[in-house]
Amino acid sequence: MTSPTASAPTSVELLRERTAREFPRLRTDLEALVRIPSVSNADFDQAHVAASAAAVGDLLRGAGFDDVRVLTARRSDGRPGAPAVVARRPAPAGAPTVLLYAHHDVQPPGDDSTWSSPAFEPEERDGRLYGRGAADDKAGVVAHVGALRVLADELAVGVTVFVEGEEEVGSPTFTDFLRTYRDDLAADVIVVADSSNWRVGVPGLTTSLRGLVDVEVEVAVLDHAIHSGMFGGAILDAPTLLARLIATLHDDAGDVAVAGLVSAPDPTVDYDEEAFRADSGVLDGVRLAGTGPLTARLWTRPAIAVIGFDAPSVARASNTITPRATARLSMRIAPGQDPVAAHTALRAHLEAHAPFGARVTVSDGELGKAFQAPTDSPAMVAARWAFTEAWGTDPVDIGIGGSIPFIADLLEVYPDAAILVTGVEDPDSRAHGSDESVDLGDLERVVLAEALLLQRLGRRA
Repeated sequence: MTSPTASAPTSVELLRERTAREFPRLRTDLEALVRIPSVSNADFDQAHVAASAAAVGDLLRGAGFDDVRVLTARRSDGRPGAPAVVARRPAPAGAPTVLLYAHHDVQPPGDDSTWSSPAFEPEERDGRLYGRGAADDKAGVVAHVGALRVLADELAVGVTVFVEGEEEVGSPTFTDFLRTYRDDLAADVIVVADSSNWRVGVPGLTTSLRGLVDVEVEVAVLDHAIHSGMFGGAILDAPTLLARLIATLHDDAGDVAVAGLVSAPDPTVDYDEEAFRADSGVLDGVRLAGTGPLTARLWTRPAIAVIGFDAPSVARASNTITPRATARLSMRIAPGQDPVAAHTALRAHLEAHAPFGARVTVSDGELGKAFQAPTDSPAMVAARWAFTEAWGTDPVDIGIGGSIPFIADLLEVYPDAAILVTGVEDPDSRAHGSDESVDLGDLERVVLAEALLLQRLGRRA
């Protein structure tokens, strides 16, 4: 690979100027995508997901791709998955092929009253574009389209663009899609534009992702509900017992207390607590959980959260002792932890800590592998150079507390590919939440960085 210091400044400035000229049109394209409510949850109209795929296909054709297809794979029950867009441009002789990944489906908007402006009507405020999918991950789609437009006929690598349509529902047909279209998606370098930057104005390269273990745990104490006045005092209700069981998952400091889980080494950077509190919206007076560096608690150590709880609602409550209650637990596991072993450890802990002899039943959910990228691969070196040039400051190696389980699937099918996880979001993007947004200045820098990266990877030929 050519040394980064050998890059001609005039080439960088040329791409910077092209990006600046192109960006107003890219912003318009992003706004048009945000207006399509492409929620992949089956409870929503899936015609919008199809419309979103068609719109992405049109953008890629406009970026100079002749081979653009909307494709699906089939679920295990035979139903087709959501539409994905695959566009291909062959590599020049001897040049590598780069796969550019993003997804065009989005999360449900949630409670409309919690949005400052309608979720599917993009609005700019203080340099940020607000709307569902503005950051996660239609900004990723636009970043790819923008880089391809900026390079145009100077593109010196093969490019395959893969824009998935079901990431927000767990990518149920992702593995089948890879197997079905394995040859079409094969690449030397894979760029996943679905992560975050360190903060606005400071880029990040995601080098680690925690894995995922998802379970449901039911606590049962009675075979039917009974009068709380007649029997209360000798029998504890199921929600109380479930709460006691959940409380065993953490120690008094808030660290996870499940035996058999592992932690990865602490990151070399830390998160300022005041900034973290502001970014996360934690209430004044709430003590943060866990010990050690914040980045370790967020990226390289296990975490467990209750993300659902089934018990009688307050509105439907009666004076009875509830016989059973269920919680859904989401456990994030550190890089280096086997998800099957982590699942076994969590199940064993829950069954061993059954409160008052209550019947505890654990139902299996989703498993996702963690990811740890090499930090010195040729592709990573090229990405560091491109991000430094685009932002004017070095990127920070970051981890993500969340999971992108399909990355493990990509590595299984393409074990020799270098995977780069790049960011279009920042800590205030509020992906999946109300008032989701993307910083427009950073998005422009993402487009430039990707164009520079593709240019540099072409020089490896």
